[in-house]
Amino acid sequence: MAEQTTANRTIRLIVTRQDDPTSKSYKEEFEIPYRSNMNVISALMEIQRNPVDVEGKKTSPVCWESNCLEEVCGACSMVINGKPRQACTALVDKLEQPIRIEPMKTFPVIRDVVIDRGSMFDSLKRVKAWIPIDGTYDLGPGPRMAETKRQWAYELSKCMTCGVCLEACPNVNDKTSFIGPAPISQVRLFNAHPTGEMNKEERLDTLMEDGGIEGCGNSQNCVQACPKGIPLTTSIAAINKDTTKQMFKKWFMN
Repeated sequence: MAEQTTANRTIRLIVTRQDDPTSKSYKEEFEIPYRSNMNVISALMEIQRNPVDVEGKKTSPVCWESNCLEEVCGACSMVINGKPRQACTALVDKLEQPIRIEPMKTFPVIRDVVIDRGSMFDSLKRVKAWIPIDGTYDLGPGPRMAETKRQWAYELSKCMTCGVCLEACPNVNDKTSFIGPAPISQVRLFNAHPTGEMNKEERLDTLMEDGGIEGCGNSQNCVQACPKGIPLTTSIAAINKDTTKQMFKKWFMN
């Protein structure tokens, strides 16, 4: 009897679609067969297999991005029932229906729920979120980090540039130039590295410019939305302290 009930169940989805970056968005509703343990990605794959809307009209498959399906790559970020998150870990059984799927609005839409996260990667370039080693010769294993420092630095290194924290942040929008929580947290990570510390002042100077640390309104939405549980607000507070020290240091040096 249970198998028969499951066989008769369906999943209803309302997808916000957009044919190209310049066209207007529209909503399309779908109804697909239910299977146990489905996530949003598997629901989208079912629509891809049989792209027919709820009225039985043939339509184009929904476009989305995904890669690892293990909440590691960050590619499948989208807004699901009003919450920015990863589609691979959004289980259908735990979602209210109809499931509403939208692209993240912080980034330009390419098509349907596929977005261009290029601005986020540009921000990481701006703050030099890397260890500056050119690789022309062997430098050896490098300096070791203290275990206590390494443990919290590892938590910051979990960032997968998914963009969810930027979508959740009310200060990241087309009316401000705020760089967002993730790049600020990455500055803390690379400034803590024994080699990355060489560029510490340069990174802090960048965050003291327009769109930097001063753009944070301390809403704390970012830390609540982060799929990896990264302590973003703690990083922002730490960097705020560092930039303040940097500011006074410059004043006294001049």
